[in-house]
Amino acid sequence: MALKLKPLGDRVIIEPSEDQSSTSPGGIIIPDTAKEKPQQGKVVAVGPGRTTDEGKLIDMPIKNGDSVIYSKYAGTEYNEDGTEYLIVRESDILAIVG
Repeated sequence: MALKLKPLGDRVIIEPSEDQSSTSPGGIIIPDTAKEKPQQGKVVAVGPGRTTDEGKLIDMPIKNGDSVIYSKYAGTEYNEDGTEYLIVRESDILAIVG
């Protein structure tokens, strides 16, 4: 299903990857409430870019489909049709994976 959001400015919409690990390396089962939020995900939408004070548009180095690592507490969570998304600024993205 197509995403109904279009990010503005230098914002990016990310679908966080699911952490499948529910057991610690020592064999302890970790409940969902104690798991850390993922810091990696797939980009599903990208805004047009940042505008400088002079009015020039700076293109985004990130594109749809990129796998990225982002700051731990970055962004705003959004839920659409049961799927969790994260809206972050370009500056909150630390690296492109791959």
